[in-house]
Amino acid sequence: MANRFHQLVDLLVAALIAGTSVVLWGLVVPPAVALWLATLFAAMYYFSRNPWGTPRGEQFNAFIDDLYDRYLP
Repeated sequence: MANRFHQLVDLLVAALIAGTSVVLWGLVVPPAVALWLATLFAAMYYFSRNPWGTPRGEQFNAFIDDLYDRYLP
């Protein structure tokens, strides 16, 4: 339950990042570009905290790294 609460808080922080980024970037670039940049910043924050959108993201990353090490030179 605590992991889901932390993930929810991370999602809310990402939404705040997106909202403020749209407003700030909207002052200097066209609205579509501002929206794209805001989405990028929010996604960067969220997925840095919850890789693959789950609290077990580190395990997924380790699995993928193992596959790369096994099959790629």
